[in-house]
Amino acid sequence: MGNEQDDAFKQVLLSVTIPADGLDVYDFLRHGRGEARFLWRDKRVTLAGTGKAYELFGWGERRYNEIQTQAAQLFDTAHLNGPEEVSPHLFGGFSFMANFIPDVAWSSFYPAHFILPHYQLMQQGDRSWLTINVLTADRAEAAELAPIMPQILGVRLAELRQPVAQLDHQPNPTEITYPMNKAKWHQMLDSAIEIMRAGKMDKVVLSRLCEIRLDGPIGITPLLNWLDKHYGECNRFLFEPQPFHAFYGATPETLIETDGRTIGTMGVAGSAPRGATAEADATFGNSLLNDPKNQHEHQLVVDSIRHRLQPITTTLNISDQPELMKLGNIQHLYTPITGETAEANGVIPLIEHLHPTPALGGAPRDKAMAFIASDEPLTRGWYGAPVGYLNRKLDGKFGVAIRSAVAQRDRVWAYAGAGIVADSDPASEWDETAIKFQPMLNALKVTKH
Repeated sequence: MGNEQDDAFKQVLLSVTIPADGLDVYDFLRHGRGEARFLWRDKRVTLAGTGKAYELFGWGERRYNEIQTQAAQLFDTAHLNGPEEVSPHLFGGFSFMANFIPDVAWSSFYPAHFILPHYQLMQQGDRSWLTINVLTADRAEAAELAPIMPQILGVRLAELRQPVAQLDHQPNPTEITYPMNKAKWHQMLDSAIEIMRAGKMDKVVLSRLCEIRLDGPIGITPLLNWLDKHYGECNRFLFEPQPFHAFYGATPETLIETDGRTIGTMGVAGSAPRGATAEADATFGNSLLNDPKNQHEHQLVVDSIRHRLQPITTTLNISDQPELMKLGNIQHLYTPITGETAEANGVIPLIEHLHPTPALGGAPRDKAMAFIASDEPLTRGWYGAPVGYLNRKLDGKFGVAIRSAVAQRDRVWAYAGAGIVADSDPASEWDETAIKFQPMLNALKVTKH
């Protein structure tokens, strides 16, 4: 693997872009069915990719540094022909645990995996651009091929504008199972709460799994389209490194984004349902804002982010009081955080600095992670981990991969977690995870949870 990567970096990336206004992102992805496919979509930008021009891998505790180094090598010598803001982007992410060993659900995933797509679509506002990425032998070959690439892209764009012969089919669910029953859940939480009440841990996030079987292969684009309509305020993502084996979701939580020295992140912890009426919704929200248990859980997250970012920032802006983040079926306590770093080193060193925050790991981090490793009976894989994109400047945006699921042909594994503190009630936390399953289950037309 290493020698292959060393040889590849002697090559030169050629990246050429043309305008593609009016091209629908899901038509683009449907044309890539049967290939690797990727998506990042937030309120500001849509990025999508199909095919593989190049792959980056990382392993163990060094996986962040390995990806940083490989990405820098890939982009340092790149021959770019297009607007600066539409540079080639790497899509990918990291496993939750450094010593990640995949189970059946995560069999196509690695501790760190980033892919440069062969074709990339970028949309901002009403503008769209189509990019082709290819590796060439050297700069001379890149310069020779660059003038003919717009014509090749034009042909591809015409193909992408044609209707897709076979639209993605949305199968029906046939079986829903929860491998961890309530008794096991209560036992796991009781053990954690006992440790916390003894003063040996402040918080730990524990999760459970729902497995859904369907009567046919899953169509990913209808699921993403459904998430757009119902969770458009979230970061929607797709990482499908192998055909028909996809990790996707709609996360409300941004782990970190960077643009030069400017950074943005957030504290998200503490949850309550949405109300059926405006009055009921306000009641739930006010109760959440004033609930000691949720306030304590939230403050642990904010304090941890402050502690980790203060030594490496020149300015750090953190709101004094949390706000409410209202989503389709749930509301959270939310504290926006912005700042500037002393140096512009890209997004990955900050990911390593922050992951996992107490919002998905716990506090203290080492004790919480040890408890998750020993007592949580599922393989998290990339659930709760950083997923997002890198640009050629090594800046990017990464979400915390919650409200997420893995699809593998006619099976889906959905994940949901809850933050546990000393005064948590296991029954209430079970109910909270049930609410957090809903986006993934509703997208699959699962009516009984």
